[in-house]
Amino acid sequence: RNLKEFIRCLQDVPPESLLYHAQRNGISTWLMARGEISIAKRLRPYRIEDFDSTTKLRKKILDVFEEVRMERLRGRVVQFDPATVNMDRFVMRIGDGSFGGKGRGLAFLSNFIENIDFNAIVPDLNIKIPPTTIIGAGEFTAFLEKNNFQKSVYDEKNYEEVRHQFLSARLSDEVVRKLRQYVEYMDSPLAVRSSGLFEDSLLQPFAGVFATYVLPNNDPNPEVRFDQLASAVKLVYASIFSPTARDYFEAVHYKIDEEKMAVIIQKLVGQKTHERFYPHVSGVAQSFNYYPFSYMKPEDGFAVIGVGLGKYVVGGEKAWRFCPRFPNLELSSLGDQIKDSQDYFYAVDLEDKSSSLIDGGEDAFIRKLDISEAEEDGNLKHCAMVYDMNNDRLTTDYSIRGPRVVNFGNILKYDFVPLPHALDVLLRYFREAMGAPVEIEFALDLDAAPNGHPTLWLLQIKPLIRLETHLDVDFSEVKEERIVLKSDKGMGNGRYEHIHDIVFMDVEKFDRTKTREMAVEMAELNKKMESEGREYVLIGPGRWGTRDPSTGIPVYWSQISKARVVVEMGLPDFPLEASLGSHFFHNVTSMNVGYFSVRRTTDLEFVDMDFLQSQTPV
Repeated sequence: RNLKEFIRCLQDVPPESLLYHAQRNGISTWLMARGEISIAKRLRPYRIEDFDSTTKLRKKILDVFEEVRMERLRGRVVQFDPATVNMDRFVMRIGDGSFGGKGRGLAFLSNFIENIDFNAIVPDLNIKIPPTTIIGAGEFTAFLEKNNFQKSVYDEKNYEEVRHQFLSARLSDEVVRKLRQYVEYMDSPLAVRSSGLFEDSLLQPFAGVFATYVLPNNDPNPEVRFDQLASAVKLVYASIFSPTARDYFEAVHYKIDEEKMAVIIQKLVGQKTHERFYPHVSGVAQSFNYYPFSYMKPEDGFAVIGVGLGKYVVGGEKAWRFCPRFPNLELSSLGDQIKDSQDYFYAVDLEDKSSSLIDGGEDAFIRKLDISEAEEDGNLKHCAMVYDMNNDRLTTDYSIRGPRVVNFGNILKYDFVPLPHALDVLLRYFREAMGAPVEIEFALDLDAAPNGHPTLWLLQIKPLIRLETHLDVDFSEVKEERIVLKSDKGMGNGRYEHIHDIVFMDVEKFDRTKTREMAVEMAELNKKMESEGREYVLIGPGRWGTRDPSTGIPVYWSQISKARVVVEMGLPDFPLEASLGSHFFHNVTSMNVGYFSVRRTTDLEFVDMDFLQSQTPV
């Protein structure tokens, strides 16, 4: 009656009957009559004489059916069934409902990659997405209903109580059954990511607001792996109700009860070395560059890469920034490269059997390691160069003693892997396909795949908002004495006429050991400004939104959400590295917030602190 039933019956047809119909082209005729023309045409040329047994004949027919079935599924999101569908090739779904923002992006990537022959465009590099399974947002709604959370969880302000309640609750029978299947087929590290309906949207990105959990997923007992995976899914659900998320919803005037959460389960990209797991290279790339220099154009885009898990890059650490179209153009001097080189990285701890997600949170199984350990693993060979002090230059000769500078010289300068070309092509194609500037997250595996090439894994894609308001300003008419702040690195182009407040850190009293306390004070001040309906210019030393309190003030976006202009300022003993490539920076761009980076190393950059100090505090 249909193709599926035909395949099932074909496996049981007696050899004599199979030979009888094959000799008379009965199989291809039956297929042709039912519209299965592509299968019929592939089978028609074969003759009985081509096979020395009915077993091989039957196998050939079934292989042709399977080839066509896989071609029809190419680029599509398919129902979760690892027994009949290759998990490495298709994005799978569990349950009903929306895929959420990240899920939609991954479905787009899957379709795009499967339907374009990138081997012809970038022949020496595989381009893929990791094995991915999406739990539809309908399961989130069912989870709340099944456990009677529809009302209570929205009123509960104690986030830890919400997390414990969610962990004690039960997922649907279908999800439980399929997650058990999942861990039977998958025993390598996983990333369990949020994918809210509003996440990665054009209007409000919700970047970095919800949770992502990384699991070793290597316990020999599948039941232990299932418990960890189910717990991670529940805690991703719970992250909608975190204080950070609640404050963000309030800041952007969205209703929290309108958000629904899909969950992405993605195989983590990387290599196992000495009981730790991490990729050679991870990074983000954007198709629009707000900081072009030399002969770069904004449309040439940029990328930021680092060794180890992507947490390092999106956290705004000292990663390597370059333009994919002009990878040899360097942004900094040799001295700055040595001083600002990546000195640690993140990896999954595969030996940890005691940590729990409820106590350790998103970083329960993630470890911060010195970059020298990556060299011991043999993973710095193509990612770092050596500073030759005798000749004051960088070299790839690892026999020389000297500082390791993580600048990915073999990849960017000597084209060991065509990463820049691949990113340039992908950013251009994705920008055209989505009709907007885009950001992609990726990981690079330098080890050769079966075809002999390394692999670029695409982990995520999201649209970026460009600021389209154009104003012409004649700076020659602006009197120097009226300028409070000047920078040659500014982002945004617009006019804010309703701002009357400036919030700034007193640089004379600034204590870099108390930046966490400053973040708490900023949150309180921001709430006061919000309650009074006032927005402000925010000025402070170091990076705003950093996760490392020694490099700036570790606020969450919700703690400074009323700032319309953000200024990051360097001090003589507190050098500045701007918040590029971070979730914080993404919120700045997408929310149309003005941004300035003032290093204060030249006369072209300054903040008039005397003027600010002379003002009467409100």
